[in-house]
Amino acid sequence: MLLLTALLCFSPSVLGQLEDSPFGDDIDSELADFDLDIAPRRVPRQVKTILSKETKPHIQELSIKTTVISRYAFTAVHCAMLNRHSAAAEGVFQFQIPAGAYVSNFTMIIGGRVYQSEVTPKAKRVKQENGRARDKESGDASPEEVEVFRMAASIPGRNRAVFLLTYEELLRRRLGRYELVSSLRPLQLVSRLSLDVTIVDHSPVTDLQVLPLRNGRSTSTANGPNGPKTPAKPEPPVTTAITTEKNVCRITFSPNIVQQAKITTNGMLGDFVIRYDVQRDMGIGDIQVLNGHFVHYFAPKDLPVVPKNVVFVIDTSASMLGTKIRQTKDALFTILRDLRPGDRFNFISFSNRIKVWQPDRLVPVTPLNVRDAKKFIYTLMPTGGTNIDGAIRTGATLLGDYLSSPDASPNSVSLIIFLTDGRPTVGEIQSTAILGNTRSAVQEKFCIFTIGLGNDVDYRLLERMALENCGMMRRIHEDADASAMLKGFYDEIGTPLLSDIRINYTEDSVQYVTQHLFTNYFNGSEIVIAGKLSNNSAESLHVQVTASNNDKSIVLETDVPLRHRQTETEKHVKAAAAAMAGGAKTPGPGVAQGLGVALGLIAEDFVERLWGFLSVKDGLRSRLRSQTSREREDHIQQATNLSLTYNFLTPLTNLVVEKPEVLADGTMAPAPTTPPSAGEAVSTANELPDDAEDGKPQESNGKPGSRTSSLSNMIGKAERRPAKKSITFSKTSADGDPHFVVDFPLSKLTVCFNINGEPGHILRLVSDHKYSGVTVNGKLIGAAAPPGSHKQQRTYFSTITIVVDQPRRAYIEVTPKKVILDGRDRMVLPCHSTVAVDSGALSVSVAGRSNVTVTVGGNIAFVILLHQYKNPAPYQRDHLGFYIGNSKGLSHNCHGLLGQFLHEEVGLAELPAQGDRKPSSVLKVKERSVPVVQKSRRIYSGAQSVDCWFARNNAAKLIDGQYEDYLTSHMFDTGDRPHGTNGV
Repeated sequence: MLLLTALLCFSPSVLGQLEDSPFGDDIDSELADFDLDIAPRRVPRQVKTILSKETKPHIQELSIKTTVISRYAFTAVHCAMLNRHSAAAEGVFQFQIPAGAYVSNFTMIIGGRVYQSEVTPKAKRVKQENGRARDKESGDASPEEVEVFRMAASIPGRNRAVFLLTYEELLRRRLGRYELVSSLRPLQLVSRLSLDVTIVDHSPVTDLQVLPLRNGRSTSTANGPNGPKTPAKPEPPVTTAITTEKNVCRITFSPNIVQQAKITTNGMLGDFVIRYDVQRDMGIGDIQVLNGHFVHYFAPKDLPVVPKNVVFVIDTSASMLGTKIRQTKDALFTILRDLRPGDRFNFISFSNRIKVWQPDRLVPVTPLNVRDAKKFIYTLMPTGGTNIDGAIRTGATLLGDYLSSPDASPNSVSLIIFLTDGRPTVGEIQSTAILGNTRSAVQEKFCIFTIGLGNDVDYRLLERMALENCGMMRRIHEDADASAMLKGFYDEIGTPLLSDIRINYTEDSVQYVTQHLFTNYFNGSEIVIAGKLSNNSAESLHVQVTASNNDKSIVLETDVPLRHRQTETEKHVKAAAAAMAGGAKTPGPGVAQGLGVALGLIAEDFVERLWGFLSVKDGLRSRLRSQTSREREDHIQQATNLSLTYNFLTPLTNLVVEKPEVLADGTMAPAPTTPPSAGEAVSTANELPDDAEDGKPQESNGKPGSRTSSLSNMIGKAERRPAKKSITFSKTSADGDPHFVVDFPLSKLTVCFNINGEPGHILRLVSDHKYSGVTVNGKLIGAAAPPGSHKQQRTYFSTITIVVDQPRRAYIEVTPKKVILDGRDRMVLPCHSTVAVDSGALSVSVAGRSNVTVTVGGNIAFVILLHQYKNPAPYQRDHLGFYIGNSKGLSHNCHGLLGQFLHEEVGLAELPAQGDRKPSSVLKVKERSVPVVQKSRRIYSGAQSVDCWFARNNAAKLIDGQYEDYLTSHMFDTGDRPHGTNGV
């Protein structure tokens, strides 16, 4: 929604319909209309042909803006399409995203209406009858694979459509480089095409490199010991501009339509690839702190290499015949040359039969052994079936026996590298049994790294095998350079520097820390850990890293000054925002300009979002390693809750968006007066591997036989919104802009006032923590004032927190999209569903898209109204209204903007006219006289109008002290604040 707001602010004109002027056919004038800033010139014939025959909507603009803050990348894609014809036409928005990324927002603006997506939990699927694995598209994606986000919608005649997509990813460091890949495949020549990447890091950026456009199944892992195998000085794509300033780098790419045609005429430009690293200091790593969260990057260097014990288990079944076995042999010959003198190794080949090169032992790396190993590899001949279970157990037994022998080095790193191109066909063929046999054979003594070659592999089995045994899986596509990719994968894991890494933090200062135990650390990689800071008063955070290197134990310790790190992190976040805002000033359409500003706003919470991203990944991996259904369900629930909290489209969630309705004459259907009954659901078809409890595969929208994983479009039934139930509660409330209403039933009076706060202010609404233990705070957001308003801006409540300190601390945080309940357990409840949860001291009931009722101890109740806009205008923001339903449990000492009046009585007096002064009304409150006037207020979402006595000037004299006395430092602040006093 934040991105959408920035969009609307920067480009109100995009919502308008096209004028009815005819479109000229002359290609030169058409190019001039596209504002390409080029003089009339000879246009390539193929460009004329393509543009003149085009009948589908034309992509006027494709703008991609990425901001990378400390390796965490936010990308916003803006695509504007034009339907030149009078009849409606289908516009297809399609964009490739990295498989490891999560979509975090999708919005369409069509015919002047906004269609905002919503992330919802994925329904639990029914177990398949035969329990067999789903097809390949449901397997996990390897780092080389991409997913295709695709959405089709009807565009009315002579109209525009705007598609907005955002996604987030953590860049992985491999072989000493981070790699950011942006897909440029609009499938047609684009009038205005631009890519804008900003890289901001706490440390100076080094080794920045922009590669030539990359097409097809690239060999992104085809790397040598010193990095990727690319030309000595690769030339970046034409029009690429690179600027660097301190720790900020900016890369832009904006080819005009003629320059695009010189690259390709089908719009498939390829991948724009940026590689870089950052300067590192020796020691415990880089720790950054922001808004109650921390992230720790650990990538030591210049350490002695740890010897390794490696067993290569190679598939030689009949399906490996030809190119596969030839490329595999080439890679193994190269890997043999890279083995180090301290390493031990062996080879196993398998088909129907299993052959061990050197039975019952691992041999040292000597010229003679390397020569004999090459002979063994050379003689490998593909034949027969695929005995995966027997091969992996043979390899595990061989390596396990060696580790138990006196020849084994106690501080070496041991691993199996397993390669196959098929599914099990010989011996044990059930995945569950194979995984169980593997666990029993390995016994957590070493790691298994698996490689799948081609399209007929059970990637789900390989992924689980790797994850359950501290390894990772790599997918190599049928048309890829398998030799180079095999060698690249080995290079990643061939140089272990540390083993048994444990990273600990001050126990009472952190919580919800992501994975902090690691079996191995390989040269050129990076360990990233994130967590929440639980002790806000702590001055420092103690960090301890323990690990083994060769025959030595390593212990690193330091105390991290939290406030200093917070200040440093804020500096480079501001630098990122400034860089993006600067980029927005360049000439270009208003929507694209707004993307940079929107990303800057989102990036202000990058550490928390990075923590959420890693936590979801951890939950999904733990789900696969689970040994019981209860444990598995717990991990699924935690990962689902986090996915909903951060609006991530993951294997556990769907992304639902309503589609516009276009009439037969090509015009937009009138806006619906009732909620729609169905929407378009986008879910991750490229799911993590699962067990037999998963249901049927989801069908891809791609062409038959397509091997590309996709975020497939599925038409799914969306539940009808329940009718808003009639609820009875007090008039005492804070709703709207915000308008405060206080009911005094004993005095038979209702009083109202406004608080003109600033966006970001947090107001104390109810403060009774010393007695009942209850505190209620509300955070304000800003919105543009509607046309004709006397105000510059409006403010609304975007978040309300209810904190309970008795009998134990718990809280509820409510936004228009979700409810976070942290009581006995942490749960995230979507506001579009109807659900009730009892969590000890707190209970919450959500009436989908209507209201949230929070009950504390049976005698305190608050009702929070959900104000959501289906197709919001620029001045409309989703917000909340706060109502006090039952205040019996709140003490007479209760305070806050509303709480101070709950047990008071007031009186009304009329002041007679004196001289030029007209008769006026005065409210008597706590021995103070407050001038008031009569007004009318609408409450309960406009369902009721109440007459009230209005106190001006931010409730001066009505409330104790001044408005500023009720501002708090954060949403969970329950501390005492001195309340001012007002004279009579």
